[in-house]
Amino acid sequence: MQAEVNGQIIELSEAGWLLNLDQWSEELAEKIADNENIAELTDEHWDIINEAREYFVENGKVAEPRAFSKIMKQKYGKDRSDQKYIYSLFPTGLIKCANKIAGLPRPKGCS
Repeated sequence: MQAEVNGQIIELSEAGWLLNLDQWSEELAEKIADNENIAELTDEHWDIINEAREYFVENGKVAEPRAFSKIMKQKYGKDRSDQKYIYSLFPTGLIKCANKIAGLPRPKGCS
């Protein structure tokens, strides 16, 4: 699978995961979001994407949903931290959808 961003071809896995993490950009995130049936990335989407990327940079791994909810609760409050909220923005959740859009590696056991 491939995505074209600014005239550059970016390689994705068959499931749409970015193969070279250094190629991630906000423009690519928009393309991946479109593939995930998210018509528009709002500020709320970007808050989750940016937090997921920050966690990965600081910890060298993607955040597990419970740990991520705690981070979101500390920074954005209870209303924007539970799994129901995250699923309302990313239909297949943090692991399968938000992390994919954020250009993070596919976690083990995730399709």
